[in-house]
Amino acid sequence: MGIIEIVILAMVAAFLGLRLYSVLGQRAEQEEEPPRARFEAPEHTNERKPEEQRVTAAVAPQTVVPKVVVPGIAPAVEIGVREIAAADRGFDILGFLEGSKGAYAMVLEAFWEGDRETLRQLCDDDVYEGFDAAISAREAAGEVVDNKLIRIEDALIHSADLDGRMARVAVRFVADIATVTRDKDGNMIGGSLDDAVESRDIWTFSRDLGAAGPDWILDETDAG
Repeated sequence: MGIIEIVILAMVAAFLGLRLYSVLGQRAEQEEEPPRARFEAPEHTNERKPEEQRVTAAVAPQTVVPKVVVPGIAPAVEIGVREIAAADRGFDILGFLEGSKGAYAMVLEAFWEGDRETLRQLCDDDVYEGFDAAISAREAAGEVVDNKLIRIEDALIHSADLDGRMARVAVRFVADIATVTRDKDGNMIGGSLDDAVESRDIWTFSRDLGAAGPDWILDETDAG
């Protein structure tokens, strides 16, 4: 084989070697990089795969707290009720409402009967003085009331607030009352026991949360 033929064969071998290296080299570089999943986002981005988005949404904590609805409390006064409950761990709003109904009946009956001793225990000074003056006026006129509380239709917390340690809760009462007024001889001069009249009142009860006793007293009365 001549020198020229050897040189030509060497050139052909070198050319084939370069072609083979270029193909294998490219495949080797591609195999070094792990294959990307079908929905995988490119690196250096914040984009998530759809699967990750679904999982994140499923385990994301709920930020909306269900609103607790307590019977007898309007949303506008709920803050005041919660403040009182936080200051007095023994305060139970449902129990308070039931107790206020009992106090409403006791105060009315004591007023109608002229029972000043009971009114003194259940009312503050200003309210007691108002009841006492009305009783005195009846007594001076020789009149007697024979009223009956038929039923309490509704009792709703009208307002609530905490001023320092003094808690005040106003309750709006809707009640049916049969009213009768008699003269000194027992003759009926007004009203009727057969026809009940709807009465709407807003009574405010107060309590010093720092006091030892658990009793609330009536410290304001208004027409509702």
